[in-house]
Amino acid sequence: MKGFNKELKIGITGIVALFLLIYGINYLKGVNLFKPSCYFYVQFEDINGLAKSSPVFADGFKVGFVNDLKYDYSKPGNVVVEIDVDPSLRIPKGTTAELSSDLLGTVKLNLLLANNPREKYNAGDTINGSVNAGALGKAAEMIPAVEKLLPKLDSIMSSLNTLLADPAIPATLQNIKNLTASLNNNSRQLERIMHDDIPQLTGKLNEIGDNFAVISSNLKQIDYAATMNKVDETLANVQQITAKLEKKDNTVGLLLNDPSLYNNLNQTAANAATLLEDLQSHPKRYVHFSVFGKKDKSRNP
Repeated sequence: MKGFNKELKIGITGIVALFLLIYGINYLKGVNLFKPSCYFYVQFEDINGLAKSSPVFADGFKVGFVNDLKYDYSKPGNVVVEIDVDPSLRIPKGTTAELSSDLLGTVKLNLLLANNPREKYNAGDTINGSVNAGALGKAAEMIPAVEKLLPKLDSIMSSLNTLLADPAIPATLQNIKNLTASLNNNSRQLERIMHDDIPQLTGKLNEIGDNFAVISSNLKQIDYAATMNKVDETLANVQQITAKLEKKDNTVGLLLNDPSLYNNLNQTAANAATLLEDLQSHPKRYVHFSVFGKKDKSRNP
């Protein structure tokens, strides 16, 4: 009996160890042997490196794992993926499965749950799958376009090198630097003008405005009617004087309008000039005197 008990203990220990080994391996794979299973099938044309025990996500939360992968020989080119998800998860009709990979190459399966509150998939149903190439796939799609672009880039770089080798470039950059410095200087001058000169100009303009206001007030106080009456009276007097000068019934009018008076005056002036000349030439004809106060009558004048 003692030998039997020893062998029994060894057998039980072996069974427990085997069970723990199986459980540990499945636990590391994400398989919970004591949790109820709920299997669905997803059909892909390319599993993109998906492996058993890969996680299954719904809305970013892990809801299960990949239980098995089978090639569908009845439909060449298709792979059937068996997934084990939480029985509490409701998968509405219209839901699709998508394979995606990160930069490290890890592939995961995402359930894109549809908005269908009335119908749902039952355990054992097949869900349509697709592959999301992700950033790496998009980069791969861009490779042909990049290959076509490389010759153009080479030509652009060659043109750019030629352009940079042009000696005019440094001079242009220096001109731009000088222009920038000039703009900065102008900006400072403008700021000084706005800070100093503009307030002074505004003050002068205000002072001029005040002066205009005073002048306007003074102009309002002028009696324009009386001034215009005086101007009219002055013009009337000037007209009267002008009319009298045009008539011959006064001395000034005769002087201005009677040519005979002008001629007589000219004749008188001419005679006076002749007499003055004769007096200067023959003074003895007009002045007679004697040393003794008697006139010599024997001489002819």
